[in-house]
Amino acid sequence: MEQLIEILEDIHPGVDYETCTTLIDDEILDSFAILSIVSELEEEFGVSLTPVDIVPDNFNSAKALWKMVQRLQNEE
Repeated sequence: MEQLIEILEDIHPGVDYETCTTLIDDEILDSFAILSIVSELEEEFGVSLTPVDIVPDNFNSAKALWKMVQRLQNEE
């Protein structure tokens, strides 16, 4: 999870990723940031995201992102 927080802070600094649950709903992350996150997650964690994975529920919080990464790692 620490690596994930670092990735998020590199892409969009100044957000409390530990507690924020509205990254998409409050438009903190835009489409460019999401594409960057997808690319970083695939490289850092060795997972492959599909369009089915790229939904607001998976990107609204760091915890949701981490849960998705863990699920994808288990599917590999």
